[in-house]
Amino acid sequence: MDGILIVNKPQWYTSFDVIAKIRKNLGIKKVGHTGTLDPMATGVLVVCIGKATPLSNVLVSEDKVYRTTIKLGLKTDSGDLAGKINGVDYENNEPKESRHLSDVSKGIFEKNLEIINSKNQKFNFTQLQIEEKLKSFIGKQEQIPPIYSSIKVNGKKLYEYARENKKVDIPARKIEVFDIYDISFNEKDEITYTVHCSKGTYIRALNEDIAKALGTEGTTLKLERIKTGLYSIDEAVDLEEISEEKIIPMGKIFNEKLELNEKDEKKFLNGVSIKINAKDGIYNTYINGIFIGLSKVEKDNIKRFIV
Repeated sequence: MDGILIVNKPQWYTSFDVIAKIRKNLGIKKVGHTGTLDPMATGVLVVCIGKATPLSNVLVSEDKVYRTTIKLGLKTDSGDLAGKINGVDYENNEPKESRHLSDVSKGIFEKNLEIINSKNQKFNFTQLQIEEKLKSFIGKQEQIPPIYSSIKVNGKKLYEYARENKKVDIPARKIEVFDIYDISFNEKDEITYTVHCSKGTYIRALNEDIAKALGTEGTTLKLERIKTGLYSIDEAVDLEEISEEKIIPMGKIFNEKLELNEKDEKKFLNGVSIKINAKDGIYNTYINGIFIGLSKVEKDNIKRFIV
């Protein structure tokens, strides 16, 4: 059981919940994901199994594609509808230690739905105005991540500062939005669109910035990751369908392949770098037509990655 699973994460599961369920269902401890999805979000979560877990650091760098909806005229502390609105009482009598993160998020989300459903907001934007404003976000830019994120500042995760009500300076990060398309406006207060972006892009922060550019506030109402690198929602499996047969083996994760000479086998297996004429990247590596593992090529040098 060495390879990857393309999972369709359901709403109100944390990424760790998915990992825990896979560990239990497959009876294996070495499991890791390649990019966290918030409890409210759904969609593609690439999970590495067994000897493939070192791939997490490679696959997390892949571009992402999301489908998202902005609710205009509303601001929350987390940037999505599972966050708190200033001044609203979110009373919960359960002890904090007994409440799962997803349960807390779902409770706040449902309370916020009641609030927005009681309002009758309408923004007089045209479809063309919406499209022009969203398209202006295409390109390289700097983004300030939301306070409710796992980025570390001074050795501490941002969400830990948030939970302790402590202020912290959040450094901006360089991101790139490659494209924004399939834009729709409900002619009231919701904008839906698809975005293709670089790793490290926070859609919650992007949605807040878009709303601000339109002269108002906004928060994320829906978020679905529909693609990570080569893997799309169409090939993702639901948690109930997870089995050993659904694992994509290591020899089929990458398209590129290299054949090594027998004389290089010992060097390769011992982790010795070998000169080779090939572009940088991860390769399926063979000797005499037999798959022996994954290799990494950097600056015309090949070295074992996963055997």
